Amino acid sequence: MAAQCVTKVELSVSCNNLIDKDVGSKSDPLCVLLQSTGEDKWVEVDRTEKIKNCQDPEFSKKIRVDYYFEKVQKLKFGIYDIDNKSTDLGDDDFLGGFECTLGQVRAAPAGLSMRDSYCYLLLQPGWNHDLMCRLVLGPCAALLSPHCLFLTLQVVSSKKLIRPLELKKGKPAGKGTITISAEEIKDNRAIVLDVEARGLDKKDLFGKSDPFLEFFKQGDDGKWQLVHRTEVIKNNLNPTWKQFSVSLQTFCNSDLNKPIKVHCSDYDSDGSHDLIGVFETKVSQLQNTSLSAPVEFDCVHPEKKQKKKNYKNSGVVKIRSCKIVADYSFLDYVMGGCQINFTVGIDFTGSNGDPKSPDSLHYLSPNGLNQYLSAIWSVGQVVQDYDTDKLFPAFGFGAQVPPDFKVSHEFALNFNPSNPYCQGVQGIVEAYRFALPQVKLYGPTNFSPIIHHVARFAAQAAQQGTAAQYFVLLILTDGEITDLDQTRQAIVACSKLPMSIIIVGVGEADFKAMEFLDGDGGVLKSLTGEPVARDIVQFVPYRDFVSAPKEALAQSVLAEVPTQLVSYFKMLNLAPVQPPKPVTQ
Repeated sequence: MAAQCVTKVELSVSCNNLIDKDVGSKSDPLCVLLQSTGEDKWVEVDRTEKIKNCQDPEFSKKIRVDYYFEKVQKLKFGIYDIDNKSTDLGDDDFLGGFECTLGQVRAAPAGLSMRDSYCYLLLQPGWNHDLMCRLVLGPCAALLSPHCLFLTLQVVSSKKLIRPLELKKGKPAGKGTITISAEEIKDNRAIVLDVEARGLDKKDLFGKSDPFLEFFKQGDDGKWQLVHRTEVIKNNLNPTWKQFSVSLQTFCNSDLNKPIKVHCSDYDSDGSHDLIGVFETKVSQLQNTSLSAPVEFDCVHPEKKQKKKNYKNSGVVKIRSCKIVADYSFLDYVMGGCQINFTVGIDFTGSNGDPKSPDSLHYLSPNGLNQYLSAIWSVGQVVQDYDTDKLFPAFGFGAQVPPDFKVSHEFALNFNPSNPYCQGVQGIVEAYRFALPQVKLYGPTNFSPIIHHVARFAAQAAQQGTAAQYFVLLILTDGEITDLDQTRQAIVACSKLPMSIIIVGVGEADFKAMEFLDGDGGVLKSLTGEPVARDIVQFVPYRDFVSAPKEALAQSVLAEVPTQLVSYFKMLNLAPVQPPKPVTQ
């Protein structure tokens, strides 16, 4: 089989004239990108930040997607008005969406008939011209219809796609439009900046100012494109912003002499931010900073400079530190020697029903499968490729276990506690089938013991101080958890370890507790109020994938693991065991 050709593409999103869903204020928009897994099933790829009170948002966060030359990839952009802290979009107002198909092809044909009309988008000047982005316009479903006609456009010089938003097919979202810019990522470096300011102008009547910074790069068309927005520092004329990191290609197209414009503004909750001042620079100038001699810039308000004869500035912005570092990806860590250790935990509590009854979630159908086994097969076959020895510990919880039939919350499926490892996914399946008729389903449903079990190994790996190991715990359950408080405590503790937790909900139960652990109601916190250091939990209900292609569940379940792995090693500033050679344009 030929190897797939894949490249990383970064999408920038902005909107104009969004419909207003809020009473007394403007909408608080956010953009989410979904990718089709087939059979009208969609998986979230990523989402931007929320921008408060804004009908013309330019999102600072970029969305990266892997593009495969051999595949047609269906994408859906959705704009939502966010009025709560929940990550669940089901209770948020939909402001409009846009569907398309974005795939990589080798070359644009010289002539296109109406039946084969596509939009070709040259992603980045300097590309090899046979690498172009095919963007099929119109509803995704129409791609399969030979009778569907699409508009033909040559979009080579603009590098942007502007399309109207729709509330549903054929129904415009007012005058709302979405603008999508795409750029191939060829540089694995990032710029890391520490920035502060002093003596900023006071803009608020009953306070000081609430300053934030926006960094823009100049495009080939001369227009300025937002590349980063800092957090807001409340009521402070001498702010110090958190250190931040941006891909060097995103920040300046990897051109250290490319013009960069910085806006310092006073945040207003109604979206009418007041400009404090502006300055221009370039990365090569920022690099001149040192601990003894930081680089400083006068923050100048253009109107004040024009009106006031002796005007000097509206404050000074200081670059305390500027570093260019390697920006390692998931594949950099895995190919650099990181071993992913996969552990399975299976719910054997009484709420699953008698395994001998066809109504039981543990009932084996005539073909020898059930939802538990289907999930193990689907996820395990992907994960096992990242594990060199293919030995996976597999445990059950919530059952009475022979010979004394005491309740256990972390018993080895092979009944060998000193060696709970199974050979590959097939070994896990065989151990499950071996254990099922020998245990008695009981309760309660406690997650924390098996989480602590894996955490002990992750803690040992963390002490090595290298990016050599990462742990993934897959919990399959019917959702009736009884130790929720202990589990949330365990998750907060594990967020500081090289570990991710995937929960697959089996059956038709109410999975609100699982969604809570996934952080759908906001950042998960311990009983004492300590937040997770990073997001490590992903919950997926199996029922959403019963009729989907077999690879769809694995794609959804494992979607966040690469980001979680990278976030852990970045948090500790750990490079791959064998770092790749620097890649620049």
